Amino acid sequence: MNSLIRTTARCLRSGAAVYLPRQADRRVLSAPARFLCAAADLQKDLAEMVKKDKVVVFMKGTPAQPMCGFSNAVVQILRMHGVDQYAAYNVLEDSELREGVKAFSNWPTIPQVYFSGEFVGGCDILLQMHQNGDLVDELKKLGISSALLEAEKESK
Repeated sequence: MNSLIRTTARCLRSGAAVYLPRQADRRVLSAPARFLCAAADLQKDLAEMVKKDKVVVFMKGTPAQPMCGFSNAVVQILRMHGVDQYAAYNVLEDSELREGVKAFSNWPTIPQVYFSGEFVGGCDILLQMHQNGDLVDELKKLGISSALLEAEKESK
């Protein structure tokens, strides 16, 4: 009986939220993204989640309020490049999501960044890509023009 209650409670608990800025006033909105029911379904859910948006970030906190320095760094890097429309999942809201995404990517830390369903890496990888210019190229492949590239063109 206790197992049934726990499973039901887990299915009723909202998993993550998607954060997308509104175009007019640039405020960030959030909405429940999905429900987590079982570990087997979690891997399937994660596969769908990372493919749903061009850029997906599993992080501690939200883009508006990151809860760790590494998550904040990822948000800041994306912001510098003008990437403001991406799905962000707060792993602090759901321990199963937090552990499930680590198993899904075979990467032990949070945050985790995905581009078009492909795992990119964590904060250190994204920072390295930003520093060596690879992030501009990867964003271009997604159809996203980096704001840093645009600013560089305007300054010339």
